[in-house]
Amino acid sequence: MTSALVVYAGALHRAAGGGDPGLHLTDPAGRLLRRLDTAAWHAEPTRGDRALLSRCTGATLDIGCGPGRLVAELTRRRVPALGIDVSPTAVRLARSRGANALVHDVFTPLPGRLPFMHTLLVDGNIGIGGDPVRLLGRCRDLLAAGGTVLAEVDPPGTRGWRATVALTDHLRTSDPFAWAAVSADEIAPLSAQVGLRQTDSWTEDGRWFTCLAR
Repeated sequence: MTSALVVYAGALHRAAGGGDPGLHLTDPAGRLLRRLDTAAWHAEPTRGDRALLSRCTGATLDIGCGPGRLVAELTRRRVPALGIDVSPTAVRLARSRGANALVHDVFTPLPGRLPFMHTLLVDGNIGIGGDPVRLLGRCRDLLAAGGTVLAEVDPPGTRGWRATVALTDHLRTSDPFAWAAVSADEIAPLSAQVGLRQTDSWTEDGRWFTCLAR
């Protein structure tokens, strides 16, 4: 087995070079849970991304920023923004496109950088840690009064899940780690458990998003 960070870094490098990243999320039996569009994370923001970012009117934290397309776009818009990711490779790539980014785990303190007006959970990152309620609670703690969590969720009518998963590319499968998914139907009651209130939801380019206010 190989560290998930190693498999992830390899896919990021291949995508950055124009190759096929071939990155999949699988269950312990090797069954495909979803294909990860690593190449899109290197591309310019899509219409769906831009609609999301238009709601960022103050200091914004992108949790699991990857190669930094959203933080770089916010910087171009003169919105203060910070990306964090546990992958040093992702952070290096984010910085190379002008994003302010740190190697950091969202569940550890960010001294001197609080509070934020917005936190972003995009590209499936609501699954970080395998416990959406814990993650949303951490996001709430990072927000100023009146701040919002802007999250991408699965389509309505689908079922969320919490599971042990692995990253798989053309050659390797990573060590198992905890991950989760949340649908548009499920996000409101989950967020209410940690003092967040759903104020809006919308769809753009076949993706679903929600706004949760502190």
